Amino acid sequence: MQFRYAIAGALILLVGYGTIKAFPLVRGPEIRIDPITTDANQGFTTLSGRALHTETLTLNGNTLLIDEEGRFSKILTLPRGGVTFTLKAKDRFGRTTSVDKEIIVP
Repeated sequence: MQFRYAIAGALILLVGYGTIKAFPLVRGPEIRIDPITTDANQGFTTLSGRALHTETLTLNGNTLLIDEEGRFSKILTLPRGGVTFTLKAKDRFGRTTSVDKEIIVP
């Protein structure tokens, strides 16, 4: 009888562990943007962050390179005023997510 309980407990632990490990894959891609830094004197803006569970990442349709940990960084030269960027992430299952970010350059 105790052997059955031990097997049932082990199965419950394995299913729980599998569920926890599979949840990020089921949830799909995620984009996290770091605080944006702007150098007003030089006119450069740095857009960086992490793209989790992502196979491809694009910025306004142009592919961004991501490292093994999902980090990305892009230095942009922007005109004064407001600019809106669209980041799109796609995972290996074809699911996509996008983030629109508005940057105001003084």
